Amino acid sequence: MAFLYPQKVMFKHCDPAGIVFYPRYFEMINDCVEAFFEDVLVLPFSALHKTGGVPTAEITTRFTAPSRLGDILSIRLDVTKLGRSSVGVQIQAECGEQTRFYANSTLVFVNELGKPTSWPAPVREKLEKCLKDDANDT
Repeated sequence: MAFLYPQKVMFKHCDPAGIVFYPRYFEMINDCVEAFFEDVLVLPFSALHKTGGVPTAEITTRFTAPSRLGDILSIRLDVTKLGRSSVGVQIQAECGEQTRFYANSTLVFVNELGKPTSWPAPVREKLEKCLKDDANDT
């Protein structure tokens, strides 16, 4: 099950030429992840970060085309892997029919000491429902 997050490219995202400055894409990725946790997992960061968090352990990103001021991006998040305390996500941003970037990331559920810890059962169940069909084949 894919999670879709609309993102309008704002002035704050752009360099003087009106093109998205690449670090801003990472902010957009995090915004999408945060919205996914709140809307799908019903685990808002405001609650999650009182007792731990989900830091990014790894991320690889490929930028395929520039985005410009005023573009409307559709950012898609797919859960690709689920471990005891980690989750793999694939994130892709498109504008119309054109892919602007894609990323693969691993997030780790940690406790207040920053130690990886098992997903709470209700969250794990929701993550399992979100796994891409082909992820179950690996």
